[in-house]
Amino acid sequence: MSRRGWVLFAAMGVIWGIPYLLIKVAIEDLSPASLVFARATLATLLLVPLAVARGALRPLIPAWRPLLIYTFVEICIPWVLLGQAEQELSSSLTGLLVAAVPLVGAVLVTATGDDTLGTKRVTGLLVGFAGVAALVGFDVGASNAGAVAAVGGVAICYAVGPMILARTLADLPSLGVVAGSLAITAVFYTPFGLASWPEQAPDGDTWLAIVGLAVICTAIAFVIFFELIAEVGPARSTVITYVNPAVALALGAIVLDEEITATTGLGFALILVGSVLATSRDRAPVPEPEPAPVAVGAGSGADERSPERHDVRAGEVADCHVPEP
Repeated sequence: MSRRGWVLFAAMGVIWGIPYLLIKVAIEDLSPASLVFARATLATLLLVPLAVARGALRPLIPAWRPLLIYTFVEICIPWVLLGQAEQELSSSLTGLLVAAVPLVGAVLVTATGDDTLGTKRVTGLLVGFAGVAALVGFDVGASNAGAVAAVGGVAICYAVGPMILARTLADLPSLGVVAGSLAITAVFYTPFGLASWPEQAPDGDTWLAIVGLAVICTAIAFVIFFELIAEVGPARSTVITYVNPAVALALGAIVLDEEITATTGLGFALILVGSVLATSRDRAPVPEPEPAPVAVGAGSGADERSPERHDVRAGEVADCHVPEP
């Protein structure tokens, strides 16, 4: 990769490892619904004007139904579940458990017939789920079963979301899909967020966490992520999936004094190795002719290989999508 590629890669590795820490801080004062409302609203105010300026919203109108489904699966449900989980679990443990998303994705694309599992990928699934079992069995108490189930729901949503994206929204501008999804989320959570907003104003740390989640981890993150895809390609860009949990683990220990045990390290290592194996190719794919550039949307100026759209086939979803926590 180029020097610029490495800079973008390092930035995304850190940025999408931060949300778990910020959610843990904000959830001390806010309900999960209020946090999602505040985060989505602020991010919407930042990204929608940019999407409008680039003509990335108009192409979404005919696809409003799949966009609505995608929004609930990819943002509305997992974001509130993350808040619920971190009311009980540490930020580092939550980040490590969410790292199992590639494993769930590999199972789903196989179950739907979009891909097959060879020996290497089956081994990866077994190793990865052994890591999850190690974390749940040794680092989680019986009273945290509901929180673990919530993280499990997050993992499933983050695995199903890309499948919906690849099947129904792949030809639309990525910036438009992100901005539109955030706008829908903000509108949906407005009544729930306001109804559960605390009577006493949140403290400064909570507001900083909200701003960090919305501005850095959502708005700026997606702009940088598009640049990363353009610089290094979709396959290499997804490697940040394996860096984010390590960042979450380190931040939880350094900033929040969360305990890291030998089992935590073992579980993370097993999930990491398992995810790499489970999302790898058992044999080299047959080269396909590169498609001719095709304009996306009226006046968008984006072609078939532009970072302004998600260009993935259904069978490659587990390899080419990085869930934004």
